[in-house]
Amino acid sequence: MSQHNIIGSEAFDRSPFVIIRSVRTGGMRRRQIRTAFAFVAGACAAVIGGVVAAVVAFGPSLAG
Repeated sequence: MSQHNIIGSEAFDRSPFVIIRSVRTGGMRRRQIRTAFAFVAGACAAVIGGVVAAVVAFGPSLAG
């Protein structure tokens, strides 16, 4: 059984199509920039954490 609400010949109407020529993509672009920034910040934090862990682990043996 169909759940569509097409009444009469509405589906076969000869009216012109509406074409959207320009869509502002600012929201999606901001979201992608925010995601990329979060990824870079996380990678930097991981590198810094690894360097700190290496210094803590190998620092005493290198100093003495």
